[in-house]
Amino acid sequence: MGRLSRLLLIKLPLAFFVLTFLWALILRWCPVYVTPLMIQRTIEYRGDKNYHIHKTWVPYKRISPEMARAVIASEDNLFDKHSGFDWKAIKQAQKEYESGKRRRGGSTISQQTAKNVFLLPHRSMVRKGFEAYFTVLIEFLWSKERIMEVYLNVAEMGKGIFGVEAAAEHHFGTSAAKLTRRQSCLIAACLPNPQKRNAGKPSSYISRRASDIASLESKIGYPDWVYHK
Repeated sequence: MGRLSRLLLIKLPLAFFVLTFLWALILRWCPVYVTPLMIQRTIEYRGDKNYHIHKTWVPYKRISPEMARAVIASEDNLFDKHSGFDWKAIKQAQKEYESGKRRRGGSTISQQTAKNVFLLPHRSMVRKGFEAYFTVLIEFLWSKERIMEVYLNVAEMGKGIFGVEAAAEHHFGTSAAKLTRRQSCLIAACLPNPQKRNAGKPSSYISRRASDIASLESKIGYPDWVYHK
């Protein structure tokens, strides 16, 4: 029993850390072609013959800077300044949740990337714990540009649409490199609920939200890497 306890308390956590560290280290350079959410969606829509996963990995240098500007403005204003967590936003989200007026989460782009790449989207305290762990891991191993590159390539951006290249082609008939500010803001405006919102055929709410994002962009300072410098 003593040896089993030592195995459970020391060796298994150590093995988990080593394996996940190596996994995240490999993904520092390698494209992420499949995510848990893609697999889940494929299972969910297995009876729908019209459902297909559309995705094309592109390096950040082939993504319009307007797209990074838009998601930073809409999802995580302090992306380049924090170390994975926006504690002020987390506290505000908690207050809104407790008062029954919660409108948005406190998750940063780093947290969303960790969730998208490594975990299923189920809500639980255990999953949030793993999300925090993987967030710390990628913040330590990856650059901010790499986190953004992965985020923009794996985020769900429509029904069966994953990544900005597929979204640009599906919604606007163009490439990620040629996205305009308006198009980028429309995609960003749909991110909270991409299966029900359509950037190519925006509702009046999405159109207004995209305009708000564009206005907010002028108030945020962006690092040089956003502009491929």
